[in-house]
Amino acid sequence: MNITVAGEKKEVKDGLTVAELIVQEDVETPEYVTVSVNEEFVEKEDFSALTLKDGDVVEFVYFMGGGR
Repeated sequence: MNITVAGEKKEVKDGLTVAELIVQEDVETPEYVTVSVNEEFVEKEDFSALTLKDGDVVEFVYFMGGGR
C-alpha cells in the first residue's frame, strides 16, 4: 500500500501500525514524537493499535521547549 510520510510517498506493507512505522522510519527520540494521521493527532497509547490505510498521510511532530 502507499502512504505519505513527512511529505514523501512510500510503499509499505499492508497492516502497518503507527508503532511499526516509527521503528521503520528510525524516528529520532520516538518517546517525544507526536504523530498525526490525516491531520488528526494519534494518542501514544494507540500507536500499536492504529493500522494505517492506503492513502494515509502521516506526519511526525516534535514539540521543542526553550526560549527566554
